Amino acid sequence: MKILLLGKNGQVGWELQRALQPLGQVIALDRALSQDGLCGDVCDFDMMQQLITTLRPAVVVNATAYTAVDLAESDQKQADAVNHLAVANLAKLCSAQDILLIHYSTDYVFSGEGHRPWSEDDISQPINYYGVSKRNGEEALDASSVNFMNFRTSWVYATQGNNFIKTMLKLAQTKQELNIIQDQVGAPTGAALIADVTAQVLGYYFLQPCEDRHVLHGHYHLVAQGETTWFDYAQYIFAQAQHHGKHLMIEAVHPILSKDYPTAAKRPLNSRLNTQKLQSTFNIQLPHWQHGVDQVIQEIL
Repeated sequence: MKILLLGKNGQVGWELQRALQPLGQVIALDRALSQDGLCGDVCDFDMMQQLITTLRPAVVVNATAYTAVDLAESDQKQADAVNHLAVANLAKLCSAQDILLIHYSTDYVFSGEGHRPWSEDDISQPINYYGVSKRNGEEALDASSVNFMNFRTSWVYATQGNNFIKTMLKLAQTKQELNIIQDQVGAPTGAALIADVTAQVLGYYFLQPCEDRHVLHGHYHLVAQGETTWFDYAQYIFAQAQHHGKHLMIEAVHPILSKDYPTAAKRPLNSRLNTQKLQSTFNIQLPHWQHGVDQVIQEIL
């Protein structure tokens, strides 16, 4: 099986390069020209058409994304280009050649209201432009005739790239006090977990008879088990780092409300996602969020 992976150097893309290898031939690309003269710039529609037509993969895994949440408020054109228009184009190209399209989205497509974990069929009501761009990308998938699986996730971290764990560890080595938001709730989810689940889902999918695969298409929520706040998450990171012998300057962590830490983009307070559909459909057991965080902290240290 030939798999085309786009966005290979992002947090999820980096882990997908590893996780997808046992499934077949993985052609992993980003916007730079590869040694084979291939380019994975999803915003270059002509190049994408030539690439997919030439390679004819069984699966396209789109791990590209515009993720600068605050910048998206003023850079709406670029956010829309990557998170919406490029997705619509990939859907068109994959549909024309009967290619399965794997995509990744976010809890930010929801309003963040209430306390109930969001289900796949809840109404999308994003409260910032990043969420709007990701919602528009999802709607493009729905409006197309492409065979797709879209995984919504949240609070992604990894050893690769920038994320909350790395930021907290860096700050804790230079600051004695920190103010951390306590009224946003979600589940930290490792890029490694997302990649491993993607590989398991793909393995299951291609074991099914062709006529039965259509029932597996659609949206799924993919996050680790459990929930926490950014404040409690930070406390956990500091405790684990110290447990592994890391000297930190941090002495006090103060909980604050979102309204006391203004940002260009409003954040959802409720990032909980219900993962029962994913777990029951593919017989997957998702680990508690602390397990992945522990592993990544040890790797970083």
